[in-house]
Order: sequence, then structure tokens, then C-alpha cells
Amino acid sequence: MSTACLKFLDPKSIENLVFPGGTKIDSVVKRIIYKSDDNDYDTYHSEANSTYLLQHAEATRFNLFTGFQTLADREESFKVNETVNVHCGFYSDNGGFKISDIDIKYMKSCKVVVSTCAFGGGDDLYQPIGMVNSSVGKVCYVAFWDEVTLSTQESEGKVIDDNGMIGRWRIIVVRSLPFVDQRLNGKIPKMLSHRLFPEARYSLWVDSKYQFRRDPIGVLEALLWRTNSTFAISEHGARSNIYDEGKAIVQKHKATPEEVEVQLTHYRQDRMPDEKRLHRSKALAEASVIVRELSPVTNHFMCAWFNEVVRFTSRDQLSFPYVLWRLNMPGINMFPVCTRRDLVNSLGHTRKVKPLLTQNNSESSAT
Repeated sequence: MSTACLKFLDPKSIENLVFPGGTKIDSVVKRIIYKSDDNDYDTYHSEANSTYLLQHAEATRFNLFTGFQTLADREESFKVNETVNVHCGFYSDNGGFKISDIDIKYMKSCKVVVSTCAFGGGDDLYQPIGMVNSSVGKVCYVAFWDEVTLSTQESEGKVIDDNGMIGRWRIIVVRSLPFVDQRLNGKIPKMLSHRLFPEARYSLWVDSKYQFRRDPIGVLEALLWRTNSTFAISEHGARSNIYDEGKAIVQKHKATPEEVEVQLTHYRQDRMPDEKRLHRSKALAEASVIVRELSPVTNHFMCAWFNEVVRFTSRDQLSFPYVLWRLNMPGINMFPVCTRRDLVNSLGHTRKVKPLLTQNNSESSAT
């Protein structure tokens, strides 16, 4: 297996790297429009629709952050056209996930971003290592916390400095999280980096249980530029089939049998194939590290993926093969497990996440 693992450039070669003008991937999607309560006003604000959407929201996790994606909207979102119009979070100003103006200004300055998050007390912050000196001014490291994590870390003596930093990480404290399920709140920075960093060209997501141990520019070269890819994610190390993954999720008590069955039944009805490979890629991914160019084609993919984890279970590995199958996204690089292990040190989850219980939470109480 070691021969399949990626070789990263040496520090001197990384210092001399020049960002490419763009990938040569010829994708159909050129422009993406995000649905909001402004541009959906006529659709969603008639009296009849308001009644329908209220009933719809009570049975789902859709809310003012996500918008209320109907099954017809969902089907439309999987159509690959030059311009796509999709739900992709941040639907309403009243939807939550509030970030300060100072932090928004900082996030708009990022061109390459490595991000992680810890909500509900969550994990400790592991400082990245292995960065080449020339990359220091080119890369933002951003950790999203909520107020529970902030107080937990401060109680342990980890205090944000005057520049909003702890070590290399810029701490962004998010208020008014939109979901009761903290795992679902964590999908927002994980999947919607293009909405959070509108001026960025590349994003690297790292789960909070990991310490990032490679130079980010070197990672972009190895996983994207070298292979002319726009999206890189690890193959799953244990399973390769969506239905086997569903069984494993239930066995490990990561979701209830009922909610997994609802999701897989829907996928079967859509004739999702029971195959180990989809469009020449391994069907099942391990989504703890995601490296991508923030382009219309990958943004479309992430919007559709996010909507699936809102509609069904929060286990994103279960919906990834479905979205891959429906969209057949070009430029995907599914790298071997040994490469993922070379990217990060696995330090494990530190503490149990506290559920979000607030009176003004924007998610339906039926969730």
C-alpha cells in the first residue's frame, strides 16, 4: 500500500511553487445562485405556501438557516446546468450562525484557508505543524467555536489574544447556532467554506480530532494541482459500499436504525446502485479531511451534500456516494488512506460535546 501513498514536495520546492491560473477541468457548471428569502420571496411568502412550509419544517430539520428545500427543489438541485440555483445555507438573516463584522472582514481576506471547528465544548485546538516559512502569509488557519467552547477553553487557560488568535489559529466565535444537533452545526464550516470565505480560492478542512502536519500549499500541489483535480477526499479505509456503511452506522449507534432506513430507502427508490465504485472513483469516502478549489462545480457539490445531511442523517459519509452518483462531478481525487494519515496526526476527541439547548434556537423543536 505504501507505493500508492503520495509523495509531498520538499520545503524548497514548496517555496518555489506558483499558483496555477486555474484547472483545465471542463465543467458544465459556470455560475451558482444561492437561494435566499430575498430571491425566493414570491415562492415562499404566499399564504398557502407559508402554511405548507410551516408543516414541512416541523417534520424536518430545515429552518431559516437552510431554507425549506422541497423534494421538487431537491430534484432540481441535482440537475447539472451552466447556471444552478440551489439552497446552500445562509438563507435568511434571521437564520442564525452569526459572526462579528471584524471576523467577517478577516474571513474575506483569506485566499487559502485551513479550517476546523469545535462546538459545544468539543475538542482542544491542536496547533498545526510542518508549514514552510513562505506559506505563513498566504494561508489562514481558522477555528470556529461557539460560546460553550470559548468558556470551556478559557476555563482551562486557553485565552484568545488581542488579534483574535491562539497560536496559528484565528478563532471565530459563532453565535446563534441554527441546529440543536451539534454535529449538524459542524457541517456548516465543513461543507460551506465557499459561503464563509467568499474571496478564497482554496479550502482545506480538518476535523477537530486531528493535528494538521503538512504545509497547506504543498498539500494543494500534491492533491489538486499535480493531478489536475478540483476536489480531494480520502477513500474509506474499512468499507466501500453505502449500504454496508448504513449497517455500520447503526451498529456503532451513530444514528438510529429508523433514520438510516429512511435515507437508504429513499436512495434505493432513486435507484442508487449497490456498487463499490461510482464514476471511476471508490464509492465511499472518509470525510475528515477535504481539500478543494472553491469553484462553481465543487460549490454546487457541497451545497447538495449539505442539503442531504440536513434532510437525512448527519452522517455525511452516508450521503457522499449518493451526491457523487447524482452529480458525477469532474476533477475528483479520492486519495488512499495512507495519504490521509500522512496529512494529519490523529489525537482523538477530547471531551463529549454538549447539546445545544436554547430558547431562541431557530431549529424546529420537533428535531
